[in-house]
Amino acid sequence: MLLLSTGFERLRGPLWRAFLLRMKLIFRLVKAVLILLLVFWGGGLLLFRFVDPPATPLMVMRSIERGELVRQDSVALRAIAPALVQAVIAAEDSRFCMHRGIDLGAVREALEDYEETGRLRGASTITMQVARNLFLWPGGGFVRKAIEAPLALALDALWPKRRIMEVYLNIAEMGDGLFGAEAAARAHFKKPAARLSTAEAVRLAAVLPSPVRWSAARPTAYVERRTAIIQARMAQLNRQQLDCL
Repeated sequence: MLLLSTGFERLRGPLWRAFLLRMKLIFRLVKAVLILLLVFWGGGLLLFRFVDPPATPLMVMRSIERGELVRQDSVALRAIAPALVQAVIAAEDSRFCMHRGIDLGAVREALEDYEETGRLRGASTITMQVARNLFLWPGGGFVRKAIEAPLALALDALWPKRRIMEVYLNIAEMGDGLFGAEAAARAHFKKPAARLSTAEAVRLAAVLPSPVRWSAARPTAYVERRTAIIQARMAQLNRQQLDCL
């Protein structure tokens, strides 16, 4: 028994040192990855404040799925019909001009709904969607949400609201292989985004939750109902909800 114990003690020394060395290497690797991510996110937040993003992770994924590049053309916010700006605010984030990246009221309402129904609905702001589309992977999960929230706060602190809206309307998926208002307007309505009618703008906003499944050019009965709801919400928007734009 003594011999076994002595042998184990001798063996434990090298094994323990090897384990500590491996953990140290893993820690260094994780630290390096985190530093690279922080540099990437920080650099992107500063760069894309002034430069239009060339692509997003979702654009790359869709291009691979389709076997061809998606359509996307960046334009200035002034080259997009104001009706589309109002429609996406009414549909996606009615307090866009009033919150600082995260709508705490919407989060509270979503949690209350979860307690009552057991279903967790989204509470993403337009700012959070921009942060997610630019810097994170497609899909869901609490890990992504945990990263998305501070990115949205940083985005709101560093970018003016007009730039956030401009980038959103240039990178949001708005159809099968279509990203941004300009590409969607030309594909669906054969006109530039600046010339969209109110009805066309609202249809584009109506399909945002599922732009591959739904079509703004060929709306289903459900999309038509969503369109009517969004139009009613647009009529109720007040100056405070739009004054940042």
